[in-house]
Amino acid sequence: MSLKRKSDLGGVLLSKELIIWSTIAVYIAVMLVIGLLNARSTKSMADFTVGGRNAGAWVSALSYGTAYFSAVMFVGYAGATGWAYGIWGVLVGIGNAVFGSLLAWLVLARRTRETTRRLHIKSMPQFFDKRFNSLGMKRFSVVIIFLFLLPYSASVYKGLTSVCSVLLGIDEHISMIVIALVAGVVVVLGGYAATLKADFLQGIVMFLGVSAMIIAVVRSNQIGGLSVGLKAISTETAKLNLGVKEFVGLTATVLMTSFGTWGLPQMVHKFYGIRDDYEVKRGTIISTIFALVIAGGGYFVGSFSRLFYQELPAKGKDYLIPNMLSQAGLPNILLGLILVLLISASVSTLAAITITASSTLTMDFIQARLFPKMDSAKTAAITKVVCGLFVVFSYIIANSNTPILDMMSYSWGILSGSFLAPYMISLYWKGINRAGAWAGMTGGFAIAAPPVVCKLFIPDAALPGVDKIANLGPHFACAAMLISLLLCFGISNLAKARNWKSAAGNPAFYAEESPVH
Repeated sequence: MSLKRKSDLGGVLLSKELIIWSTIAVYIAVMLVIGLLNARSTKSMADFTVGGRNAGAWVSALSYGTAYFSAVMFVGYAGATGWAYGIWGVLVGIGNAVFGSLLAWLVLARRTRETTRRLHIKSMPQFFDKRFNSLGMKRFSVVIIFLFLLPYSASVYKGLTSVCSVLLGIDEHISMIVIALVAGVVVVLGGYAATLKADFLQGIVMFLGVSAMIIAVVRSNQIGGLSVGLKAISTETAKLNLGVKEFVGLTATVLMTSFGTWGLPQMVHKFYGIRDDYEVKRGTIISTIFALVIAGGGYFVGSFSRLFYQELPAKGKDYLIPNMLSQAGLPNILLGLILVLLISASVSTLAAITITASSTLTMDFIQARLFPKMDSAKTAAITKVVCGLFVVFSYIIANSNTPILDMMSYSWGILSGSFLAPYMISLYWKGINRAGAWAGMTGGFAIAAPPVVCKLFIPDAALPGVDKIANLGPHFACAAMLISLLLCFGISNLAKARNWKSAAGNPAFYAEESPVH
């Protein structure tokens, strides 16, 4: 190779690196500014957790969407689903938009906003405590939320680092540290108000980035345009010979990633701060459109994975999408935009998870149990320290060998299996009682737990079928949500019929006036 050619090649590489890094640097700088500008307004726990409960439709909807869709969806789920189900994988994105966004807002948003505002509730454990007068239920939910949001957070780190390592050649540990620092600064300094503002900006970036990614990938040499690509992937999908087993798995993934959001504390938390019912109605529409573009677009891109590969990349399904983007011949500026898209999605999700897990542990255990006389300002300060520790723990877990899809499904299954049914039913049915809620919560947890136990504690050789159970996270999650729902109704009615002490109601929880402090 001539000297001139080397120089030209170096210039190309430098140009690519310069464009991508400059784009990322601008994004990071904007996030840091948002965190710093909101630092002075987060002195109390109310400021840190729910802001001023004055969020409008656009901010609330985009905050919900950016917390929902992270690098886990784009990298982990979209790639793995497309590889397993071909074009049918798009159904997951459509399900996320219809069930995980539209229906979730219709069923939960208004009731959650009204109840949490009236009763001054700032966390899901507080909700259960005030509804069922149960400190035990409150403490149980604190532990579950903190422990099982950790693998959720770790999966986000893992998803983002796989992209950075492929497209930029950055060591995975370094990229984890950088994204952790950005998310930590936004959360610790600015709290809920900062995350809302950041989410609004990041939502716009995600919308533009996904739209550009779809166009660029479809026009790549491997696909050759929309009509050609659809015909080719339809042929590849037919070759998969999908049967009942595969469609059961696909259905389980749709249900878990859609209805599962109804029981995730960080998602429900987005409804706490909406200004009024009018903003709820507008937010429902905005959130649904956003989810359709982001999730539908993400899974649509993932469905083309078999047009890029004859076999899985050496590092597994987590590297399908990163390698696709690397091979698609995308313009440098677009690569920079896509990386910012993934970073934006990840930071938003990490911020939501970190605030929810850390504030829950601080308010509902450290303060309530250990230091009941601690004032709000000190509680907020301790919460910021806990946020930092949560980020560190997430980083440690992210360095494990567990695939993104598995970590996410374990977390999603446990949280939604434990909380979806008792939370949703409590919003609408006065007949649910402590016995029914406990049965639904613990029963859902027990049903969702086997894949986690098999993966973490039982070696493959110790018991036949352990590896298969460990890979069935979505199936167990769906079963957990359904059984928890049945237990809430069944045990509540049984307790009432037999006049158990735990069957006592709580009319004050549903009162229209006289807020309970």
